[in-house]
Amino acid sequence: MNEHREEKHLEESVRKNLFAMQDTGYKAFHEKLVPTVDPGRIIGVRTPELRKYARAFAKKEEAQEYLRILPHYYYEENNLHAFIIETIKDYERAMEETERFLPYVDNWATCDSFSPKIFKKHPAQVYEKAKEFIGSGKVYTIRYGVGLLMTNFLDEEFRPEMPELVAGIVSDEYYVNMMCAWYMATALAKQEQEILPYLTENRLPVWVHNKTIQKAVESRRISPEMKEYLRTLRKK
Repeated sequence: MNEHREEKHLEESVRKNLFAMQDTGYKAFHEKLVPTVDPGRIIGVRTPELRKYARAFAKKEEAQEYLRILPHYYYEENNLHAFIIETIKDYERAMEETERFLPYVDNWATCDSFSPKIFKKHPAQVYEKAKEFIGSGKVYTIRYGVGLLMTNFLDEEFRPEMPELVAGIVSDEYYVNMMCAWYMATALAKQEQEILPYLTENRLPVWVHNKTIQKAVESRRISPEMKEYLRTLRKK
C-alpha cells in the first residue's frame, strides 16, 4: 500500500513538471503528427526540453522507480520513460527495460525516439533481439525491431540476411510498412549493391516497393543518376 502511494506521488510530481513545460501551440501542432494518440493525452512538451529533463531526472534514484510505473497515461510520460532507458549504461538492464516498455508503445514517435547507445556495443545480442521483435506480431514492436536494424546494422555490422528479414515482413499496418520502406531507402544509400536487387527483382510488397523509391528519391544521400533510375522502377 505504501509503495503504491509513493508511486502515485512520484507520478503526480513528474506530471506537474511536465505540465510546467507545456507549450500549447506545440501541442496543437504535434497532435496532427501522432494521429493514433488521443489529443487529450498529449501535454505539448518540446522534445529538446523533455530530453533535458530526462537527463537530469535519470540521475536521481526516483528515475528507477519511475520505470516501474506502467502503463503511463500521457504521451510525454511514455517519451520520458523512453529517454530514461536511453541513459542506462548496462546492456542487460537497458534491454530488459526496453522489452518491458515496448508493449505499452502506441505510436510511431515514441517508438522511433529511443535507441540506447549501449546497444551499439553489443551487436550480436541486439541482432538476436531485433529478430525476436520483428517476429512478435505487434505493430510497434515490429517497427522497433526494424528500427534497430536501421540504426545499428547498416555499416560495418551489416549482413545481407538483414534486409531479407525486412523484405519478409507481410503486414497491413501502415506504421510497419512505412518503417520497412524507410529501412530499405536508408539501406540503399549505404549498401546499394545489396539493396538494389530488392527493387529490380520485385522482392518487396508493392506499397513498400513504391514507398522505398519515393523515400530514396527524396533522400540527399542518393545520387541524381540513381534517383532517375529508381523512378523507372515504380509499380502501378
